[in-house]
Amino acid sequence: MRRPTLRLRANLFGTSFGICGLAQCWSVAHSTIGSPLWPATSLWLLAGTTWLITAIAYLASAVTAGQVRSDLTDPTYGPFTSLLVIVPMQLGAAIATYGYRLGEWIFLVSLALTVGLGGWLTAQWIVADLQLSQWHPGYFLPTVGGGLIAAAGSAALGHPALARLMFGYGLICWFVLGSIMLQRLFTQPPLPTALLPTIAIEVAPPFVAGNAWFVITEGRLDAVALALAGYGLLMVTVQLGMIPVYRTVPFGPGWWAFSFSYAAVVVVAIRWLAAEDVRGARALTFVLLAVLTLGFATLAVRTVTHLWHGTYLPKAVTQPPAGRAPNGGGHGMDTHSGSGAHGEDGGLRPTGSSTAHS
Repeated sequence: MRRPTLRLRANLFGTSFGICGLAQCWSVAHSTIGSPLWPATSLWLLAGTTWLITAIAYLASAVTAGQVRSDLTDPTYGPFTSLLVIVPMQLGAAIATYGYRLGEWIFLVSLALTVGLGGWLTAQWIVADLQLSQWHPGYFLPTVGGGLIAAAGSAALGHPALARLMFGYGLICWFVLGSIMLQRLFTQPPLPTALLPTIAIEVAPPFVAGNAWFVITEGRLDAVALALAGYGLLMVTVQLGMIPVYRTVPFGPGWWAFSFSYAAVVVVAIRWLAAEDVRGARALTFVLLAVLTLGFATLAVRTVTHLWHGTYLPKAVTQPPAGRAPNGGGHGMDTHSGSGAHGEDGGLRPTGSSTAHS
């Protein structure tokens, strides 16, 4: 008999990352319009629990397979490994509102790990024989996402110089990687179907940067805020045009790419309503929160349903017992397939990928 083994991939951290985004929306709403605090607190707890469970399962899977390093350098999944340290950074900033010293310590340690991992991954991308067709918007996560999230957290925790430093770090990385990413999307073959939701990540940089700038400037509307909002508006309209494409993607972990990106849009919208002192801002804020929370609830229900039916994760690779070879000497594949999955990677491999997997 063959033993099925399931390789979990780092894109699973998108779930806890997205929940952090929703929790932040409710936290900002509490500080701007005085909405109840319990939704934010509950969501932060849920995000932390989800991250912990995912981290234990993912690391156990990677260590057992002996592929920790190969996961980091993988052209498809490598960028998502940064969420392992970015999510605790967000959690640390949230914990600081209840216990400042503990939260600050978690935040600063996670920030250091985020910068270190971002630099290491960037070095790997420089020296690796990567083809442009292998790039996808997930490459924004380690340095752009990590830097701009660190900027907002640093400002919130009372470290203005560190906040501006990390804002520059994330902003310049966005300019550099953004030009590469748009060239890839404009000139190369389409992304594999399972990676199409990562195009939603294109929305995030201007809004994550806008949120960080609001925190750094204490809610002031200036030329930087307006410029970021202008580019963000373009990215939102692009998403509207992508709806027919997204409808072709089977449900799977990749769908959580929408979560944090759209949460970033909402959190900046809430800050703008407060900064402009818009009439009816309280009602509009609750409408935004309701729509976003409903979207998250839909994602969560579909995720649980697909997990229950065994169609959420990619196919499990089956291995023969030690000392025995499979029939024909080849490698067998389990028939438990994930939604739209092809092989152990769920159809995520871009054309031209040269990475080998056992």
